[in-house]
Order: sequence, then structure tokens, then C-alpha cells
Amino acid sequence: MQKKITASLVGNRSNNMFAKIKSGRLIVGLSFSIAMLPSLASASALEQFKSFVTGTQSAKGDFSQQLVKIDAATKTQKVSSTSSGIFIFSRPGKFIWTYQKPYEQILQADGDKLYIYDKDLNQVTTKSLGNALGSSPAAILFGSNDLEKNFILKEGQAKDGLEWLEATPKAKDTTFDHIGIGLRNGLPEAMELRDSFGQVSLLTFKNVVRNPPLSAGQFKFVVPKGADVFDSN
Repeated sequence: MQKKITASLVGNRSNNMFAKIKSGRLIVGLSFSIAMLPSLASASALEQFKSFVTGTQSAKGDFSQQLVKIDAATKTQKVSSTSSGIFIFSRPGKFIWTYQKPYEQILQADGDKLYIYDKDLNQVTTKSLGNALGSSPAAILFGSNDLEKNFILKEGQAKDGLEWLEATPKAKDTTFDHIGIGLRNGLPEAMELRDSFGQVSLLTFKNVVRNPPLSAGQFKFVVPKGADVFDSN
């Protein structure tokens, strides 16, 4: 059986960060959460999120992800894959997103390059970040604080006990048509990434530590011994 791992970093088709790393492997989904801010419990989703972004330079925690396919005719949803792991990030553009289950894969960026390590294949694929973060989910998570440069932000409808923020990329060549961020008590607890192919990546978060101490070389990628390295630029 062919193994599949899903993750989502960038959504710009011109940079095609969602190109297959190998047959059956596609980068598709990513996000994170932050510690509770009680004083923002009654604030709007947009107010909560802006406070979260400006007050959070770095974070670490656990994530779980589901890739859901929506049948256009019946509007029914079917979970096609699930995964889980840990993350750590530092703005702007530095992160380590580690899939632990069902298979191991690491997506790591040092602010200059993105490294995708497939443990099964002992293979590393590299990509220059450049402007690739742009109008993508990763720009919200790991980019600068100037979100409204690349996204149209507005209040969404409350659901599942969360206040939702809607983020629509201003660029027309992005993979994701819609990004939803669910907040409660001042923190993002969920994220929905919808594409034009009827797929939705659902993310939830727990055990998050806000602004943890980081070592100087925290995000420096070290190529595993014997690994093949491919440059996808």
C-alpha cells in the first residue's frame, strides 16, 4: 500500500509548493494555536486574531489534521486521511512542522529555504521560500504581521462554539480559495482550508506554549546521514 502524508504550507500555484514530492504525496494543510487570553473572550474574531498575531512571536504545540473530500452532488463529507504531530515556529518564516502519525515527515524552514524530509525514502527536497509564503496559509501562521496586504479579512459566522474569521487571498493564483480560522477566548483553536477541488483540510491544536525560549540554531536544518537531496527550484 502506498503511504501518503499531507501537510500545507503555501498556496501559490506559480511557485507550486503543492507539487507532489513523490507519487501519491502532496503538501496540503497547516496551522497552529496559542495560549488562552481571557481578556479577549468577548472580543470579535478579528480583534482576537489581530491580538494573537501581534502578541505571538513564536509558539510550539501539538496538531491533528483531517483531509475531507466534499461530494459536490450530495454535499456529504468523507474523511480521506488523518495525521498528527508537533510544531514550532518563529516569525517570520521559521518553522518545523513534524508529522509523526501515520508516517514520519518533516517540513522545516529557516527563513530562507524550505526543507521537506521524507524519512521513509531518506530523501530531502529543498525549495527557496522567497515570496512563496505570500497569499498562503503559511503567511498567516509564520509570516509578517501585515496580513491585510495579502488577505481580505472579515468576520464569519459563529459555529461549533467558536468565533470564525474569514481570510480570502487577494492573489488569484492561490491553491486555497478560502481560509477559516476558529477562535475562542483569544486563541485560534481550529483552521479550515478549502480549495477549488472540493477538498477541505481541517486542523485542531492542543498543548500550545506561547513565545517559548528558542536556541540560536533551532531552525537550522541538518541533512540526515545518507539522505538524497533534491532542489525543486
